[in-house]
Amino acid sequence: MINIVGIGGSLRKNSYNRYLMLEAAKLMPEGSKLKILDISGLPFYNQDIENSYPENVKNFKNEIKNSDGILFVTPEYNYSVPGYLKNAIDLASRPYGDNSFNGKPAAIMSASIGMLGGSRAQYHLRQSFVFLNIIPINTPEVFVTMASQKFDENGNLKDEDAKKFMRQLLENLVNTARKLKND
Repeated sequence: MINIVGIGGSLRKNSYNRYLMLEAAKLMPEGSKLKILDISGLPFYNQDIENSYPENVKNFKNEIKNSDGILFVTPEYNYSVPGYLKNAIDLASRPYGDNSFNGKPAAIMSASIGMLGGSRAQYHLRQSFVFLNIIPINTPEVFVTMASQKFDENGNLKDEDAKKFMRQLLENLVNTARKLKND
């Protein structure tokens, strides 16, 4: 079984990105599963406490370490990733030498009510992957644009083209995770 953890960048209850993460869980390839991690209770990163993290941070880091890969699903705030997602990444990657993401494959999806679908947030997140030694799954890119028109009132994705790209990205993530696990 390939275990992927999902880290979402939106805390909003009816977020299109939360809906996208739930859709991804339904589309996971056979022999894999997605566990969605909750970042809402994490404290702000502070280097003064990084050697004595609270239990919820230790658990968050361990979930990532014990996974085979990561799926990030994020909105775009002010042309970048939301602060809360960046904070979660900082917590999981510190202290130096204890980077929970090290060597893990990761994919990114995003949804937006605009025309760009969160592309700038994805770009900034990919930049962080370099330092974090995350193996990016770059294709296909999944941007759900005009999200208010692509989800129904219950949060289900109606866009079959987007689902096709999601399936392929998830397949690529799981295949890479499987290869790394078997090496």
